[in-house]
Amino acid sequence: MGRQLRIVHHTGYRYTGLVSASHNEARMTPRATREQYVLATRIDISPMAWSHAFVDYWGTPVTAFEIAEPHNQMDVIATSTVDVGDRLAVGPGISWAELSDPLLCDQQIEFLAGSDHVEPPSELRRFAADAARQAEHPREAVQAIIERIRDRVAYEPGSTEVNTRATSVWEARAGVCQDLVHLGLGALRSVGIPARYVSGYVMPDATAKVGEVHTGESHAWLQYWDGAWVGLDPTNDSAPGDFHVEVGVGRDYFDVTPLKGVYSGSQSSDLFVEVEITVLA
Repeated sequence: MGRQLRIVHHTGYRYTGLVSASHNEARMTPRATREQYVLATRIDISPMAWSHAFVDYWGTPVTAFEIAEPHNQMDVIATSTVDVGDRLAVGPGISWAELSDPLLCDQQIEFLAGSDHVEPPSELRRFAADAARQAEHPREAVQAIIERIRDRVAYEPGSTEVNTRATSVWEARAGVCQDLVHLGLGALRSVGIPARYVSGYVMPDATAKVGEVHTGESHAWLQYWDGAWVGLDPTNDSAPGDFHVEVGVGRDYFDVTPLKGVYSGSQSSDLFVEVEITVLA
């Protein structure tokens, strides 16, 4: 059984002084996928901006915009209505031999490569290698690796910063959804399993009734290659369900940042974020 959800994502910056101009990219529009259908979406920007919509290299919808008048606050409101359908049945999966095929490795090279932010700590790397050796199929190794991360790292809002690296999260034993995903990506890639970062939203109340407005949140989970992209939400220890709305995919958080840009003027800025989710059907 699927869901129809309306998401209102309000974000922006407050500046300590006047900004003369800014150039930005918003990744706040849900993707059309096999499991979700975007019925309607719009982005409202204040002050008035010149904008251009496109789909980036990874398949994420982007709104690039430029504000050319002086301003001390920028508001971006993305309003979307999405039908989230039933999740596709997971097939038998692929073997280690298929996963190591040179053609597949070439096709998925960008989701096999490491980076500073997802590089796994040595302890997790060793565990992932042991799990891969003991698992008959890659899928079994994925489950073991994610369970190990969840056992080690507690979900604690506010415990990390956007730029916190996976190794630091492992040592601190605490992080947010982004951190759990980064650890998972690095560990899976270290044993040859392609994995990518997914940004989106999740309804926080599984008992939400039609018409009720709930304070939601931006969320992150991962997808790994098992003959098709298979979703896994480390924070909630489950597969994404019909309360998950996918917005973007990439190598890590920095490919799918909801709002980023540059500006000329004020010395500092303060980011604000509000998300409301309503079940429509």
